[in-house]
Amino acid sequence: MKKEKSVQGNTDAKEKSRALTPAEERRLRAFEELADRMTARGFRRVELTVGIVKANLFAVLLLIPLLLAGVGLFLLKNGAAGVSFRRLNPLLFLVMLFVLIVVHELIHGLTWAVFAEHHWADIEFGFMKQYLTPYCTCRVPLTKGQYIVGALMPLFLLGVLPMLAGILLGSMSTLFMGIIMADSAAGDILIVWKILRYRSDAGSVVYIDHPTQAGGVIFEK
Repeated sequence: MKKEKSVQGNTDAKEKSRALTPAEERRLRAFEELADRMTARGFRRVELTVGIVKANLFAVLLLIPLLLAGVGLFLLKNGAAGVSFRRLNPLLFLVMLFVLIVVHELIHGLTWAVFAEHHWADIEFGFMKQYLTPYCTCRVPLTKGQYIVGALMPLFLLGVLPMLAGILLGSMSTLFMGIIMADSAAGDILIVWKILRYRSDAGSVVYIDHPTQAGGVIFEK
């Protein structure tokens, strides 16, 4: 089996040793039991998790090209005269942002639930209070395509589509909401990038979302 040396799991010891909630401890025990069964059947475990701090730093860098592309296309379509925030209510914008962050995780869950064996019963949610980060996790194995679709669905529904709508409709508030939500998917983009970069000649490969960290674990044989 071939594995790129540059592809590895989260190496941040502080993040990996954070205090877990009782629900996270339960999920982690169930995951390790499943991992033990997989390895007993001859599967090799490969972690493709991403550090929260690294994902946040990537989000800062990602925001620059998102702003340049979004505002540039907006100006090409609507001209400088179309730039206006007169109808933007700052408080409403913040409330919508908070709601959409929750919806982001719900979209992960709803998409993975379509593919999961027991559907919604295989989906759980959590919150990393140390990093003020909500998350969604799927407890059962998925195929590569299923995992990627679930990981990227919030990016397209809450980020790309609102950005396009804002440009086409001439709405700066919609455009900026889409940019912010696309940027909030920075961690998802990193995870999918790791998955796509990983190469394996194994005959059987399954993807399982990590129960307490961002990203997944591959089992292959």
